[in-house]
Amino acid sequence: MTTTTTDVDLDITGMTCASCATRVERKLNKLPGVAATVNFATEKARVHAESPVPLEELISAVEQAGYGASVPAPPATEAPDEQATVPRDAELVSLRQRLIVSTVLAVPVAVLSMIPVLQFTYWQWLTLTLAAPVVVWGAWPFHRAAAINARHGAATMDTLISLGVLAAFGWSLYALFFGGAGMPGMRMSVTFVGTPQSGGHEVYLEVAALVTVFILLGRYLETRAKRQSGEALRALLELGAKDAVVLRTGSEQRVPVAQLVPGDIVVVRPGEKIPADGVVTEGVSAVDESMLTGESVPVEVAPGSKVVGATVNTGGRLLVELTRVGADTELARMARLVEEAQTGKAQVQRLADRVSAIFVPIVIALAIVAFTVWLLVGASPEVAFTAAVTTLIIACPCALGLATPTALLVGTGRGAQLGILIRGPQVLEQTRRIDTVVLDKTGTITAGTMTVTATHPAAGTDETELVQVAGALEHGSEHPIGRAITNAASGPLAAVESFAAVAGQGVQGIVDGRLVAAGRASWITTQWALPIPAELADTIAADEAAGATVTVVAWDGQVRGAISVADTIKPTSREAVTRLRELGLTPILLTGDNPGAARAIANQAGIEDVRAGVTPQGKLDTIRDLQAAGRVVAMVGDGVNDAAALAAADLGIAMGTGTDAAITAADLTIVSGDLMLVPDAIRLARRTLGTIKGNLFWAFAYNVAAIPVAMLALLNPILAAAAMAFSSVFVVTNSLRLRRFRPLPTPTRAGAPATREPAPVQA
Repeated sequence: MTTTTTDVDLDITGMTCASCATRVERKLNKLPGVAATVNFATEKARVHAESPVPLEELISAVEQAGYGASVPAPPATEAPDEQATVPRDAELVSLRQRLIVSTVLAVPVAVLSMIPVLQFTYWQWLTLTLAAPVVVWGAWPFHRAAAINARHGAATMDTLISLGVLAAFGWSLYALFFGGAGMPGMRMSVTFVGTPQSGGHEVYLEVAALVTVFILLGRYLETRAKRQSGEALRALLELGAKDAVVLRTGSEQRVPVAQLVPGDIVVVRPGEKIPADGVVTEGVSAVDESMLTGESVPVEVAPGSKVVGATVNTGGRLLVELTRVGADTELARMARLVEEAQTGKAQVQRLADRVSAIFVPIVIALAIVAFTVWLLVGASPEVAFTAAVTTLIIACPCALGLATPTALLVGTGRGAQLGILIRGPQVLEQTRRIDTVVLDKTGTITAGTMTVTATHPAAGTDETELVQVAGALEHGSEHPIGRAITNAASGPLAAVESFAAVAGQGVQGIVDGRLVAAGRASWITTQWALPIPAELADTIAADEAAGATVTVVAWDGQVRGAISVADTIKPTSREAVTRLRELGLTPILLTGDNPGAARAIANQAGIEDVRAGVTPQGKLDTIRDLQAAGRVVAMVGDGVNDAAALAAADLGIAMGTGTDAAITAADLTIVSGDLMLVPDAIRLARRTLGTIKGNLFWAFAYNVAAIPVAMLALLNPILAAAAMAFSSVFVVTNSLRLRRFRPLPTPTRAGAPATREPAPVQA
């Protein structure tokens, strides 16, 4: 029996703070079998249920909480319409207008209230005229949100703001119409602390106006930051080609990429983007993959080479047979991984959300307590009012909801630009804890392809002739060793006649009229009864002990030499292992290869602990054994045989050049497959986590510390508003610093660039 699940993303509207997100999340999670996560920064809800749940029921639940919900619009199949961006920018434009108008009106109010020498007769009534639009129209979003929350029996950060602004304005109206503040010749000044006087002899119009301006400024900067921090993802999504030239019925047709299907043959000319993933069928060129991998050096491609959509053809004309289009492409997969990471929540943010949900009612209660206690001890209403209003304002951690999401947006977006895909926020917390990194060999530390590492001609045999004859013979072989030998030969290869292969032993054929055999030493000595010279035999034994596979070549009834083939270490692997050690990690090599080959590669990479000859189950058992011993383990791999170990590890890191199974099981993906990016990925994740913790501290801790000061009426409400607003500024700017993250430079090699920093991705 098949179980149908529900997985859907919803766009949420009307949220103004972390408390709103918590309310929506709580409302959705009350539905039977529903597990929902609501992200305030991305304004999205991710809903999962083990059973079918009607979409209308989900939307209704959100609306019952006082917010709006809708299914995200499908991606456009044609060129993007400028009008499509208007709704998202409307919020930013509205905030900017409110901020500008409110600032223009509030500045004269503040100046007149703070500088007695400028206070003319009846100046206070002018400030009332200027402040009223700010309080009513400028702060309208906060009043509206507070009213909606009140109807649903809830209180959020907007409730604190609205209460504080209305309380200051209401007190001012009382003082002007019923107290002594409206009398001619009234003078006042603003200090760092409240100015206790008897009766209503002072107005708080500057408090109401400036609190509104400061908070609008904070909200505007927050909204703009959310737009900026999502630029990396939007740029990633826009990298792909908009149309393609398809060969159909012998003629070229230009069609939108949405109309492409697997099997189509597309023409890619120099300077054009490859429209989707595929295989080159005709042409030789170099492809710039820097937009996806961060690697600046173009990759040479020929017939049979795999290419990825959104990369740029820099050389000759290519014909590409498409294998994956639309949502199945590498680019789409990268975008999904980034969006999933940005939509999730770190554990530390969940704690902050729970705190914020109960924080607002507590603050309101504390403000009431402060007001009541001051009146009971005989203080003036002004003192009591100052304490209450200041408590409401200073305790509002408006930046709390952006502390984690903004940093996560910027960090994951920067990672995507560098070819580092972070699957989710929980990954950040794991990178801080790991102390051991287990590395697969083939395809991770090594190139994953066989290469000729040494040639050993016998006495009287020319080395070039040895390689050419062996290469010509092996040209008919599909074995990786045969292909490596063929690739090592230079120039045109002679034709082969009567080619035959003996499985697991070697190949034979006639090259230039000579019967040639190439294969295992044991096969040459037994099947062909040809002795191997003692000196050559010693060399073969030494190469095999070092992990190489040796092919013995013979013709004309004599052994002519041997060719050693091995999987070679990537140029950057040793430096990558060194940097992993510098991060406090202990490297372990884990491979299914023989001990000799494993030890040889480990020595080149600088790894001491080697676990060789293990099966896929053995890799999984090794990870579990290390965890049982108290280690927190990261696993780096690329193959299907690594998938179980990647999933079981505390942190799974997959090479993007490997299999889909490995990538799916991992927490981090290195798109380029360069091991040097693994320490950079860990550094980026740790820095993002550090930024989140700093944001949370400054977004929340100072509020709690300042509450006693506010309740003692020792803080002016204006300063409280400024401090609260600029906490948002700090959180935003601190998060945006992650955009400056740079990978460590690669050691300079012959003609190679000294850094892997890609060209900036343009949105």
